[in-house]
Amino acid sequence: MYNIPGSGSSPQPAPVAEGESVEAVRKARTVAEVMAQSQAGDVLDELDRELVGLAPVKARIRDIAALLVIDRLRMNQGLQAQTPSLHMSFTGNPGTGKTTVALRMAQILHRLGYIRKGHLVAVTRDDLVGQYVGHTAPKTREVLKKAMGGVLFIDEAYYLYRPDNERDYGQEAIEILLQVMENNRDDLVVILAGYGDRMETFFQSNPGMRSRIAHHLEFPDFTEGELLRIAEMMLEQQNYRFAPGARDVFQEYIAHRLRQPQFANARSVRNALDRARLRQASRLFANPDKELTVDDLSTIESPDIRASRVFDLGTASAQKT
Repeated sequence: MYNIPGSGSSPQPAPVAEGESVEAVRKARTVAEVMAQSQAGDVLDELDRELVGLAPVKARIRDIAALLVIDRLRMNQGLQAQTPSLHMSFTGNPGTGKTTVALRMAQILHRLGYIRKGHLVAVTRDDLVGQYVGHTAPKTREVLKKAMGGVLFIDEAYYLYRPDNERDYGQEAIEILLQVMENNRDDLVVILAGYGDRMETFFQSNPGMRSRIAHHLEFPDFTEGELLRIAEMMLEQQNYRFAPGARDVFQEYIAHRLRQPQFANARSVRNALDRARLRQASRLFANPDKELTVDDLSTIESPDIRASRVFDLGTASAQKT
């Protein structure tokens, strides 16, 4: 299933069976044994199936998985006892799959035995930073308590640091995070996410945080073709489809929308399809005596898409140029 960050529809990673399977991973002597016992390969395959594009991200995730598998084999042979640093930074524009990949990363880490639970706790500044003296520490520690044994995903992490406000308490949250990231790295993985340029400024201002991040992943924007494929996958998940000609209209919609401000990749595609479904529902509702077929209820027609004001804005923009 193609899950969009922030949509609330992303499933939590399914827990791997404890006990025998975990013990089998710890006894493995080959890559194939680790992958078979942990089922980590299934997660990697799901990433390929579920997420369109993102080739460099998928390649990096496979590299990290390979490192973890080899480190697991080394530990099984007594060559290394120290858990590798797994804290990460995900940078990219909204709607590029950062939360979904974080969920799958949590699942991989759990199945390979690097974290106890494999759950993901997603937060923003408001969940960590208080508004008055003495409020930040308990808020931050409560979030960390919930995240222990899993992955803590901090979206728009750069908002934790506000140097222009002397009374801001974000630095206190950062100091607590730094301590826990260092002392509890065998029981918690932290993923910081946000726009690339703002994250770079954040790291420059917080060198201690940069030094604790082992893996930096950049999430590219989707191409027009990838966005169209994402749209088709989203419709299929909800038992909808494009009518003949409607797919071309939606491709035209994407081309217009890409040139307009505040485009959020797959998230914008999801919103556009939600509005198309709304128009389809209104169209069918307007004919109350018609007996509706499965095709009627499942088909997005060209007018359901072309009614978007994006086409008017695109035409106006073209006339200006």
